[in-house]
Amino acid sequence: MSKRDYYDVLGVDTNASDDEIRRAYRKLARTYHPDVNKEPDADEKFKEVKEAYETLSDSNKRAHYDQFGHTDPNQGFGGQGADFGGFGDIFDMFFGGGGKRNPNAPRQGADLQYSMTLSFEEAAFGKETDIFIPKEENCTTCGGDGAKPGTKPESCSHCRGTGQLSVEQNTPFGRIVNRRVCHHCQGTGKLIKEKCRTCHGAGKVKRQKKIHIKVPAGIDEGQQIRLAGQGEPGENGGPPGDLFVVFHIQPHEFFERDGDDIYCDVPLTFAQAALGDEIEVPTLQGKVKLKIPAGTQTGTKFRLRDKGITNVRGYGRGDQHVNIRILTPRNLNEKQKELLREFAEVSGENPDEQHENFFSKMKKAFKGE
Repeated sequence: MSKRDYYDVLGVDTNASDDEIRRAYRKLARTYHPDVNKEPDADEKFKEVKEAYETLSDSNKRAHYDQFGHTDPNQGFGGQGADFGGFGDIFDMFFGGGGKRNPNAPRQGADLQYSMTLSFEEAAFGKETDIFIPKEENCTTCGGDGAKPGTKPESCSHCRGTGQLSVEQNTPFGRIVNRRVCHHCQGTGKLIKEKCRTCHGAGKVKRQKKIHIKVPAGIDEGQQIRLAGQGEPGENGGPPGDLFVVFHIQPHEFFERDGDDIYCDVPLTFAQAALGDEIEVPTLQGKVKLKIPAGTQTGTKFRLRDKGITNVRGYGRGDQHVNIRILTPRNLNEKQKELLREFAEVSGENPDEQHENFFSKMKKAFKGE
């Protein structure tokens, strides 16, 4: 199945700003997060949204995508999938074999990625925890060379330790030297006659490794931290790769986050809004008092400074925005109704009281009542 357009996945225009893309991603990530949405296809949709955001939030990747879409421009033009029937070997002949790789040269190990889900509060305040990841480590029995203790790998006699076999051919271009990976040593340039019994000649073993992680306060959805040197071990004495921990944040039942600011709805009764009041509002740091002026309307917003989330890079703290919603009372008793009638009369209002709602009237009408 062909991939959907990344802009369609996030529901934004192709000219959308970085901020619009970020807001769209957060909204969709909260909707389809596997910890919240239990629909069968929620996990796939979440992955699709994450993939689209990772591309469009990176300026270089986005420019590449805008130009080429999902198509790899290198395919068929010298990329990994291209096959020119030996022309690479012709280039080797004319330019001195510059592409030859030493199989015994030090190489950096592969990077690893770990996904961690945090609660809203854990993301806001940070935490320290241990994680366990399966990773390859050098075999302690053989020291990583794959040979039985007391023995050592020998240089491959077939390729003379180069890891490549050369085959000469006469062509209209002249004599061509084709180089192929040595199938005797699989390109390592070494042969192990007596293999280590622990790793069976691989030189590495899989183990569960415990790693202590400090999650910084203010980490947000999709952000990651890099733990240098915690990836796969290097080859031939090369440095290890890195570990990247990617974070997913669970939604909160009361707060909603946008950057370092948080938002919440606070309900007020008609009396509180009309007469004014002093109420307690929950914040991440505890309850605070908020004065409600008389005559406050629904939709009025108040800002609580520095009651938001600590910036992950240490640039202060965001604010909390409080949105007021006026609650309309239900199931009034007769005294309450009478008082409201008096209030309406004093205000010069003459409401047409409906003792039956619309659907009740319709039901009776169709039954012929």
